[in-house]
Amino acid sequence: MNINKRQDPNCKSVAFLTLGCKVNSYETEAMQKIFEDAGYRTVDFNQHSDVYVVNTCTVTNIADRKSRQMLHKARKMNEDAVVVAVGCYVQTAEEILEQDEAIDVVIGNNKKKDIIHILDEYYERNRNNKSDEKEEDLEYNIDIEKSHINAELDKEKRFTATLKDNVIDIAAETEYEDLSIESVSEKTRAYIKIQDGCNQFCSYCIIPYARGRVRSREEKSIIKEVENLVLKGYKEIVLTGIHLSSYGIDLEKENQLLQLIVNLSKIDGLKRIRLGSLEPRIITEEFAETLSDNTKICPHFHLSLQSGCDATLKRMNRKYAAKEYYEKCLLLRKYFTNPAITTDVIVGFPGETEEEFTCTKEFLKKVSFAQMHIFKFSIRKGTAAERMPNQVRDEIKTDRSNALIKLEEVMAKEYRSLFLDKTENILIEETITVDGKTYQMGHNERYMKLAVTSDKDLTNQMIKGRVSGFLNKDIMFCEIMD
Repeated sequence: MNINKRQDPNCKSVAFLTLGCKVNSYETEAMQKIFEDAGYRTVDFNQHSDVYVVNTCTVTNIADRKSRQMLHKARKMNEDAVVVAVGCYVQTAEEILEQDEAIDVVIGNNKKKDIIHILDEYYERNRNNKSDEKEEDLEYNIDIEKSHINAELDKEKRFTATLKDNVIDIAAETEYEDLSIESVSEKTRAYIKIQDGCNQFCSYCIIPYARGRVRSREEKSIIKEVENLVLKGYKEIVLTGIHLSSYGIDLEKENQLLQLIVNLSKIDGLKRIRLGSLEPRIITEEFAETLSDNTKICPHFHLSLQSGCDATLKRMNRKYAAKEYYEKCLLLRKYFTNPAITTDVIVGFPGETEEEFTCTKEFLKKVSFAQMHIFKFSIRKGTAAERMPNQVRDEIKTDRSNALIKLEEVMAKEYRSLFLDKTENILIEETITVDGKTYQMGHNERYMKLAVTSDKDLTNQMIKGRVSGFLNKDIMFCEIMD
């Protein structure tokens, strides 16, 4: 990364805003590197900038609206800026973007690596258009009304060309877009994108249409990136992707994700490997046993559930039953001591009766999660669930969500209480304030928030602390062990 260019105040400025998932965050970091290598300097999104890049999200209708709002915010901050919309919303909303005058350039998925080239073409096209306009003004003295009509035609032509060139048929794409990063905004933990796309087609999800089919990153590229990040001081990596469990299926090799994890664990200086969201079916005896033998693997497993009722799971087009999911949790507990098993749950899915909800609630109690993320079902235009009968009323969704949030709070406290008086390894990440007192906080291998007090700056240091109590419902206090 060219630091001198980035700091040069005479360089063009670029500002980024990321919406959505950790994959989007990774891709924004990669695009920032591309811009800085090209001589741009990065500024905060709320500042005046020459270029604004919004990495959009389309997972819900609300995400679509937020994407549009941020693009319009960028335009208001600098009327003369180039506003660039990239990512998932672009991929699914071409007609809307064609009509949006706030946006100058649109770039779909698997084209982010070309962002500088696309921007250069935009600048060149604008220069040519301005030259043509000056010549026409001199020769023909075009009146204001005609100029306005031509401007509208020019805008239509610009969007037609932009969409045609920069938004590909993502469903037909088979090559992984090999973006890379050299640093991340977090000081201690780096998210590493190893996979893109999804073949699952859950009935509530638009992502397969926005991200395309499964495409895996070559192992040597991943290892090289992690090695470079470790040399720069990063101690923990998190493997992430759109559907992480599918890593390698397009490479036609068995146990590709497991083999990648084993090979990454051989990197000197890397202290922790954490896994992003997993599908239950990847948890096999071999998978669990192999990981349990590796001290660098964090015993923190986010297994997507969505519902604990088989009838609901079937309508969701999930590829497992509740019994199978439970067996996978038992397998993890067989090989790991008190692993942190976390999950996502959707309430109010179309057709979810009170009996189905009760079934889910009882299943959650049976598994006893370390943490749950509760979501109220939101209709996503373009999905199968949008067309399903028996949509659940909003007030019922809210009641069910509140009930599970209360259950989550009880289960989370029960899980964290298991570690009272235990000595934990803490990777310190930041300074926080709780009730007016300053602490340094980080996470243990199970992704529990643990805080200590110290006169020294412990950021990015791995320390040992004995858990002695709760600072609040989310953070536990530890006494530093010498």
